[in-house]
Amino acid sequence: MRTKPVLLVIAHGSRDPRHAATVHALVRRVRSLRPGLRVETGFLDFTIPSVHAVLESLAAEGVRDVVALPLLLTRAFHAKADIPAVLRDAPARLRIRQAEVLGPSPLLLSALERRLHEAGLTPADRSSTGVVLASAGSSDPEAIAVIARLAREWQRTGWGAVRPAFASASLPRTEEAVRELRELGCARVAVAPYVLAPGFLPDRIARGAAEADVLAEVLGPAPEVARVLLERYDAARTPAMAAVGA
Repeated sequence: MRTKPVLLVIAHGSRDPRHAATVHALVRRVRSLRPGLRVETGFLDFTIPSVHAVLESLAAEGVRDVVALPLLLTRAFHAKADIPAVLRDAPARLRIRQAEVLGPSPLLLSALERRLHEAGLTPADRSSTGVVLASAGSSDPEAIAVIARLAREWQRTGWGAVRPAFASASLPRTEEAVRELRELGCARVAVAPYVLAPGFLPDRIARGAAEADVLAEVLGPAPEVARVLLERYDAARTPAMAAVGA
């Protein structure tokens, strides 16, 4: 029987220990959903093990096939430049396929809904609630367009209004979007962080939500997020995906 490719989850990394703890919790959930799959984790910065170290270790073990999955919600600089560069520097014996980033996905919208309900909102609150879709932000126009489109799609599911906001690089900021929804007359305003793990920028989102009625938790190890990881892994295993350095 042919061995399944190892899934290498590539996270950004952070000096904030909550970041790595959340990434590891998400990876544990992925393993629980597919017990026969080997899942490893590597970090681009600040946290060990590094992606390069994990790839070297896998090659030394005799592993041949790897699916490298960027733990990112949008296709911005890290997915387009940083991660491909790291993978090109991998040991030559490895055949690596880079999976797509996690977003956009209907499952991620479901995860956002889960976090809002956990924060206290009910289905009855939907039409009278304005939601700030608060992302980390990016200087990449493609990534910003994806967040804006996601906000429009989410509003069509019945929320009173949904506005995008960004913690860095782009405007509006979370607090500005909260004020806009107040001015629209929303009975309550909720902030839904569209981020995977705690850290510097999620903390900025939280500060910007000071005048909101509800602040949801980060997506973290939500089951829907774990299912997206497995979807991306499965798609990357198909022959249509180009191998990096093969």
